[in-house]
Amino acid sequence: MNYDPLRQEWVNDDEGENNSKEPDETSTAVKFGFRLCCTTALHPLDYAKTLIQLGYEPIAPRPGRTLFGARRLMLPNIFQYAYHIGTVDGFTGCFRGLSAKLLGNVLSSYYGEKLAIGMGLVATEEKRKKREDDDFVWFVSNVKRDVAVHFAGVVISQPFHVISIRMMAQFVGREKLYSGLWQSVKEIWQTEGFLGFFSGITPRLIVELGCIAMTSTITYLFSRYIVQNRTIRSNVNTIAHFTVSSWLYPYHVVSTCMIVNSSRLKAGNPPLMDHFFGWNDCYRRLKMTNDHKRGASFFFRTVGRAQPAKLNGSPSIAPYPELK
Repeated sequence: MNYDPLRQEWVNDDEGENNSKEPDETSTAVKFGFRLCCTTALHPLDYAKTLIQLGYEPIAPRPGRTLFGARRLMLPNIFQYAYHIGTVDGFTGCFRGLSAKLLGNVLSSYYGEKLAIGMGLVATEEKRKKREDDDFVWFVSNVKRDVAVHFAGVVISQPFHVISIRMMAQFVGREKLYSGLWQSVKEIWQTEGFLGFFSGITPRLIVELGCIAMTSTITYLFSRYIVQNRTIRSNVNTIAHFTVSSWLYPYHVVSTCMIVNSSRLKAGNPPLMDHFFGWNDCYRRLKMTNDHKRGASFFFRTVGRAQPAKLNGSPSIAPYPELK
């Protein structure tokens, strides 16, 4: 029996535990619902970013200036790109691939947590002791749990992620191979087999797990040996996450390219995209042409030095005007 000061009565231990769990479960559900709403609202921008990562530029660049005032040929920002998609396919066309993405998010979040609980990797922050000697144990336990949850989440959601990316990539060649979830599953199974559902998973795992491990390590070392203030630690975690994500961003581009590269879509075949022997080969070639950070900038996007490839006699990127 425990005394509940809010209810001013004695309650059973089980009842107290159930009451404490209800607000947590409600809060988690609200946060997850809010995340799905944000994913839905921002999908047109993610759609545009995906096409940019694939190297498709349908709008001609114009002379302009960079953030530091240098004269360059400027590509449309991500909002202009998303508007162009809307003018071609309409408002609903801006949400192509959203259903597969949301389904993957729901399944990965639910079963990722279930796997962590099944492995005994529960959150230990509330059980953390005050002694400094326990900080490292708490840190390792939480990193192991986060890595397990995200690893399972990526593996579970990858087939839906592949379908979503390929649905969006159809904008380039105007195909209809991935017009629905079942038709997409059938297309991948018949042309590539089981492994086709996991195209590009290795670089995606590098991004997800690398970001978690490095961000957590940086935050732990800073809070342990420099500043132990909770507010400052939270800010350090945010800055570290942004820095690590920016450093690992090229692997995100590689993952997107590899997902499309093994398909029958025009966006993933020559002359618009070379055939790659693996994700390492893709990373090497993109880095050689300075295309490994495509889509990293939302606003000040400049034209690279490489000349555009041609697709069926027409450029895959709009013609470059002369910069005078």
